[in-house]
Amino acid sequence: MENNFTKICGGTLYDPTNGIDGEVRDLWLADGKIVAPPSDPHVRPARTIDASGLVVMPGGIDMHCHIAGPKVNAARKLRPDDRRDAEPVHRTATTRSGTMGSVPSTFATGYKYAALGYTTAFDAAVPPLLAAHAHAEFADTPCLDKGCYLLMGNNHYVMQSIRDKEPAKLRSFIGWLLSRGKGYAPKLVNPGGVEAWKHRDGSRSTGLDDTVPHFDVTPRQIISEVAQAAADLKLPHPVHIHCNQLGMPGNWRTTLETMQALENRCGHLTHIQFHSYGGGDADEGTSSSKVPQLADYINSHPQLTVDVGQVLFGETTSMTGDGPLGHFLANLYGSKWISSDVEMEAGCGISPIEYKNKSLIHALQWAIGLEWYLLVEDPWQVVMSTDHPNGGSFLAYPQIIRLLMDRTYRSDMLKSCHPDVTKRSSLADLDREYSLNDIAIITRAGPAKILGLADKGHLGPGAAADITIYTPDDDKETMFELPRMVIKAGEMVVEQGEIRSTPQGNILHVDADYDREVEPDIKAWFEDTYSVRWENYGVEG
Repeated sequence: MENNFTKICGGTLYDPTNGIDGEVRDLWLADGKIVAPPSDPHVRPARTIDASGLVVMPGGIDMHCHIAGPKVNAARKLRPDDRRDAEPVHRTATTRSGTMGSVPSTFATGYKYAALGYTTAFDAAVPPLLAAHAHAEFADTPCLDKGCYLLMGNNHYVMQSIRDKEPAKLRSFIGWLLSRGKGYAPKLVNPGGVEAWKHRDGSRSTGLDDTVPHFDVTPRQIISEVAQAAADLKLPHPVHIHCNQLGMPGNWRTTLETMQALENRCGHLTHIQFHSYGGGDADEGTSSSKVPQLADYINSHPQLTVDVGQVLFGETTSMTGDGPLGHFLANLYGSKWISSDVEMEAGCGISPIEYKNKSLIHALQWAIGLEWYLLVEDPWQVVMSTDHPNGGSFLAYPQIIRLLMDRTYRSDMLKSCHPDVTKRSSLADLDREYSLNDIAIITRAGPAKILGLADKGHLGPGAAADITIYTPDDDKETMFELPRMVIKAGEMVVEQGEIRSTPQGNILHVDADYDREVEPDIKAWFEDTYSVRWENYGVEG
């Protein structure tokens, strides 16, 4: 009896969501989903894939990267040198041509993620006013399901609603914004700090209790009130926070205060490596790692999660919704720079950067990222990221996996760094090694759970048939950089390193349940302040 079933036979499964840790099992697929085995033992699959001796995991999920929208496009224009020197993606009968570098083109982004075994990615910072641009680029990014977080931490309507103590209006506005812009979650980038920088003399030192000029609110209020609104809206992913004072010595105190400001609410703190620095005052002196103190707080607060923002050595592009940071880096390194102000909503900064292992600060950043993976006790609370491309390319994920699974390799890399790193971080003392099950959590099951994606990150019946099959290798970088097969929604996308098909993928977004009666107020404010018309705002379709 023939049918549309595909059977993957004899693979060694790693499916942490369902408690499967290295068990040999078969998988059945049909209509883009994983299904239970047919009850009729005589049913023969239309296709059989022999995975004997191979490792089978769900498709990878990158929950924090920068791959679409106006800032990404501006970065491509800023760095022709970066693109010119990189190996291009050539057109084939299946693929279109694309450029590489630290900020790949849309087509290259989709192909390269798929070739790593990733099937889902979220752009982490899209201004709602320019969401249509991001979605247009998503339409040109194949092989992935895609979503985006919408910037709200410096939005004028958000701050006015908080100042005027109108939580219902704030809640409805956030719901409206996510629905209109087809976003997935509210994103706070340097909440209040970007707007304060625009009003003042260029200072980046906005603390949680400093007042944002003109709006008479504090970053602490923005964090607390937006987090509560997100909880009230019952969004699948809680507020996604880029803390204030990114990259500044001594910023760990602000990061700890941000965690505390969430109280008992769920929250995700992103690229946490950039927010974990000691130093900067008379009490602490030189820069150092404060991961142990911050990880202790995470370990005792299971409602909080982080992604790392791991730094890798080499050239890349800093690209952020934190406009003050872009300005700071350009001045620090004397590099070219783009800054953009998005009316009523946000800003961004873009600048080239090169991380060097012999630089004490850069080597310390590298070590601090690894400390986060190794000091958070529960792997369900920490997610792999490079904040692509800020800490490095997503193409470096296999190297990070090797660093986590092989302490000898990690020790050898540490020895190649500036010698003072061992005095200012605890990395040299950490012997923990990740297992394949741990890797499956931080790259698949964990992000799916944090994002509230019930059909992602696992291999149980009902899950999307997004599956990656690897050839085991003692060198885990080799193992993870070239999957044997990648299946997206039941369709073979990659086989033996070759792209076999280029499915478009889905757009993941929320249709929030908010009070529609607030829309006339939003419209009146919009027509009074924006340079585009109300009906032209957001994403159609």
